[in-house]
Amino acid sequence: MTSFLNSALWTIPALPLAGAFVLLLLGRRSDSWGHLLGCATAIASFVVCAVMFAGLLGLDANARLAQQTVFAWVPVGELQVDLGLRLDALSICFVLLVTGVGSLIHLYSIGYMAHDPERRKFFAYLNLFLAAMLVLVLADNFLVLYLGWEGVGLASYLLIGFWQYKPTAATAAKKAFVVNRVGDMGLLIALMIMFATFGSLDYDTVFASVPAATEGTVTAIGLCLLLAACAKSAQLPLQSWLGDAMEGPTPVSALIHAATMVTAGVYLVVRANAIFDAAPAARLAVVIVGAATLLFGAIIGCAKDDIKKALAASTMSQIGYMVLAAGLGPAGYAFAILHLLTHGFFKAGLFLGAGSVMHAMNDETDMRRFGGLRAVMPITFATFGLGYLAIIGIPPFAGFFSKDKIIEVAFAAGGVEGLVLGVVALLGAGLTAFYMTRVMILTFFGDRRWAPDAVPHESPASMTRPMIALAVGSVGAGGLLVLGGALQHWLEPVVGYDHHEGGLPVWLVTTVTLAVVLAGVAVAYRQYVREPVPETAPEAVSALTVAARRDLYGDAVNEAVFMRPGQGMVRTLDAVESTGIDGSVTGAATGIGALSRGLRRLQTGFVRSYALYMFAGATVVVGALVLVTL
Repeated sequence: MTSFLNSALWTIPALPLAGAFVLLLLGRRSDSWGHLLGCATAIASFVVCAVMFAGLLGLDANARLAQQTVFAWVPVGELQVDLGLRLDALSICFVLLVTGVGSLIHLYSIGYMAHDPERRKFFAYLNLFLAAMLVLVLADNFLVLYLGWEGVGLASYLLIGFWQYKPTAATAAKKAFVVNRVGDMGLLIALMIMFATFGSLDYDTVFASVPAATEGTVTAIGLCLLLAACAKSAQLPLQSWLGDAMEGPTPVSALIHAATMVTAGVYLVVRANAIFDAAPAARLAVVIVGAATLLFGAIIGCAKDDIKKALAASTMSQIGYMVLAAGLGPAGYAFAILHLLTHGFFKAGLFLGAGSVMHAMNDETDMRRFGGLRAVMPITFATFGLGYLAIIGIPPFAGFFSKDKIIEVAFAAGGVEGLVLGVVALLGAGLTAFYMTRVMILTFFGDRRWAPDAVPHESPASMTRPMIALAVGSVGAGGLLVLGGALQHWLEPVVGYDHHEGGLPVWLVTTVTLAVVLAGVAVAYRQYVREPVPETAPEAVSALTVAARRDLYGDAVNEAVFMRPGQGMVRTLDAVESTGIDGSVTGAATGIGALSRGLRRLQTGFVRSYALYMFAGATVVVGALVLVTL
């Protein structure tokens, strides 16, 4: 089995990559069966991953590692980088999530994209997305990780802007691409510092060399990695692209938000745990970013009437929980991954449920025009409802086990920091319960506020079956992963585990968290069940409501801090170039031309002119002599 693990790693990303290559190469000739090939390659990759997972289970905890060098990639002087792959206790978690949830999203897309003329291309892009994400999490060095990192950025651009004939979709794709390039520069700079400091980009070499580096150097690397993570995982201050990314087809939203792109930043921080453990300032920055973003996203989610944008804000907030946990070090790494895995199930299910509702409502996304859909869409209602119970953390659903653990670890940080982080995490849980209850009520309960031409109906089996599978994960994933500390012990050889001592008793944290969650549910019930729901949003009654509807002015801040100063700098540089650099060059040319024209008049070729010049010169000489003699 060990030889199989070491020799077959390359097939995991190669299968979806081959699917993308075939579908793009054959073009229209594969329209009739392209979606089937796309699904087959994703499922085949998942099967290989499952077999390898079984193989790792049969090894001792410290021996659960498979590595494969595909080929020498960059053999340049001192920079020797192989295209190497690594499967260990951490990467297998992501590989199973990416291929498993990704395969379900592929199957769902068969029905969702059934009438799209470019369905074959859509599946090619989905395959490309899976392949890039698998390269990212299977890399055994930072340069191969960067390759997958950029591949995910390219695939997200293609998928978000898939309906590029819509100006909003094209703009959203460009925005996601540009914002992520900012984060990519952080990762690139981190790689440069690593190579200059450690002489290598290999994980084992870099992590082993960290103790010998200065704290300032390690902190700089950690902050650059955090910048990269903020862009990919839509954390402050690089979160602005996430809401606009909803312009892509709904399966894209599920793939980006649940299993692939937004989890990449969390993976990067946890994978580089040795760097962050040696840089307390960088780890504190991770904690601050996570805590701020979980509240930021939750507040925005409370004000969104678009069902997909409400879920997008929710993703931002839930990723904030993961980043917060990752910033708490060995006590939180495992729980960051735990919440990432449970979130992969319930958030994918919620997005696919939203897509099912849109499919039934002629692509309507405004929840104020839904209502009463539980009677006509019972499967969608049930699966979406299970995802709802999981995300707000009702026991025994998946989110209860993962989110409560993060809140518990936050309080256990101790001192003022622990108190602040615990209260922030609790407040985020209450807000999550409010806005998700709001989504449930506006969509499935109350009066029917449908458009006159709407005839809602349940989605086909190709869409509902993946939703059912994800609903099962929303129910059981958390308990299975946390039972007996299973996930903590599984990840311990890679990320370590520091059983947090002190803090509040577990029963007290659980009780208070459930009370806060139920309070959020009660407030939403009072506002949206006991009061009539207008078909259009009422005028904002507070500055916070206005700000939340405008994404807490995230775009305005980016425009004020980055865009307008950048435009001003470009205009200044243009003026310097046109009037200064170009002006000096043009002025010199103009002066020489004027001088040439003046000198040219001295050489006319006319004898009478030369005689006149001679006469004038002689007159000047004679006059001068006369003046001298006088």
